[in-house]
Amino acid sequence: MQVEKRVAALVEEKIADRPELFLVEVKMLPNNKLIIHVDGDEGISIQDCVAISRHVGFHLEEENAIEQAYNLEVSSPGVGEPLRLIRQYNKNIGRTVSIKLKEGLKKEGKLLAVTENNLLIEESVKEKGKKAVTMQTVVPFNDILETTVLVSFK
Repeated sequence: MQVEKRVAALVEEKIADRPELFLVEVKMLPNNKLIIHVDGDEGISIQDCVAISRHVGFHLEEENAIEQAYNLEVSSPGVGEPLRLIRQYNKNIGRTVSIKLKEGLKKEGKLLAVTENNLLIEESVKEKGKKAVTMQTVVPFNDILETTVLVSFK
């Protein structure tokens, strides 16, 4: 969609001088809600979200880029949102992730490392009648449908 490309360009323009921030996604929902997810290597502040929202909103109004009324929402991706970029994986090294694989299997484990093509997780595997064994597993990005970070409330 053309609007999404323009919005992505506006966000990139606004955060160009902030290398620690990055655009995750832009999506226009059928109910005219424009969602912008931005994140940072150390997280993102509310002030940064407000500044991005003002910049994008101002330019969209100036250019009359969206003809109908719309809601603009700028935030970091929420808890439970799938990871989309390698930078998000890197940011979550050391946390527990849930990975849905294309063949229907699911893996859960601590994210240890990320390369351009793979993840390395430490998972606990339990065979019937045996003690659980911790093992490291390489998971190719090509095999992954979706990865989410599991939140622990300990």
